[in-house]
Amino acid sequence: MNNGKIEAMKTLKIAKGQIEGTIKMIEDERYCVDVSNQIIAAQSLLKKANIQILRQHMQHCVTEAFNEGDGKEKLDEVMMILSKLIDK
Repeated sequence: MNNGKIEAMKTLKIAKGQIEGTIKMIEDERYCVDVSNQIIAAQSLLKKANIQILRQHMQHCVTEAFNEGDGKEKLDEVMMILSKLIDK
């Protein structure tokens, strides 16, 4: 596993802990604004992990595909993901 994936996994594990903590906050009937702030923080971590994964994909898979003369399909995949991120 390369460094990009390792970093993304670390970020996702932090997000998982934050989501579990947020669930506990709801169960404990904590103040809604505090819960909402925790949800926003978890979303931010998920976005960060996605960027880490996309970066490593471009550095490895897309680069390799272009070196082999077949990068258009990989580039189209990345563009589809980016369009989903932008449309939100």
